[in-house]
Amino acid sequence: MEMSLATGLIEAEFVDRPNRFLSKVRIDGKVYDSHVPDPGRLKELLFPGARVLVEPKSGAKRRTKFATVMVYSGDELISINSQLPNRFARFCLDNSLIPEFRGWTVKKQEYTFGKSRFDFLLERDGQEKLLEVKSATLVEGGIARFPDAVTSRGRRHVLHLAESITPERSAAVLFIIQRSDAISFEPHWGRDPKFAQALQSSVRDGVELVVYTTKLKPNSMTLRSSIPFSLEHKHA
Repeated sequence: MEMSLATGLIEAEFVDRPNRFLSKVRIDGKVYDSHVPDPGRLKELLFPGARVLVEPKSGAKRRTKFATVMVYSGDELISINSQLPNRFARFCLDNSLIPEFRGWTVKKQEYTFGKSRFDFLLERDGQEKLLEVKSATLVEGGIARFPDAVTSRGRRHVLHLAESITPERSAAVLFIIQRSDAISFEPHWGRDPKFAQALQSSVRDGVELVVYTTKLKPNSMTLRSSIPFSLEHKHA
C-alpha cells in the first residue's frame, strides 16, 4: 500500500548549503534558495551536482519558493524530509501495515508525558504503548546509521522511554529508513556515542526497537522490509 506524496516535484541540481535549513539549487540554469526540512549533516547526499527533487512552496511569509525534499544516490531516491516519517508512521499504523504494531490504535499523537513529547500514544486491550519515530537517511555499505548529527533530544527521548515502562505501559522506537537499500541498522557510534549508548541501554531495559526500510517514488512512499539491528560497539 502506497502513501501518496505531493505531486509536481521539480528536478534540480544541488549547488550549496549555506546553513542547515537552506540550500541553493539550480533549476533551468537559474539558482534559487530552497528550504532543507532535515537539520542533519547529509554531507554524503547533498554535494555540488547532486540530483535533487524540490517542492514548489507558496505563502506570503515564506522566505523560499522551494523545499529540497528528495535526493538521488545513483538510482536510489531518498527522502530528506524529517517530518515525513511521522506522517508515514501514522499511515502505517492506521492501515495495520507494521506487524509489530498490529492491533494497536493511536490514542494520541504528539503526546506529552512528563518532560518529553512522544510521537504517539497507542492503546490495545487496556494497555498503553509510547512510540517514538526516528528518521534515518544515512546508509554506508548497506548499514543504516542514526544519527548523522549529534542529537541530545533523541538521547533524552530513548532514555525517558525506558524509564516510562510499567506493567500497563510499554515503549518502542520505530526507525523509518527513508530509502530501500539498507540491509541492517546500527546506531552511529562514531558520530554520537552518547545516543548509541542510550539506545543500547534502553533496549536492554525493555524498549522495543523496530526498523523498516521504505521505497520512495517522487509521488509515493511504500513500506518495504523489516531489517535486523546490532547495538554493539564494534570499534572500541
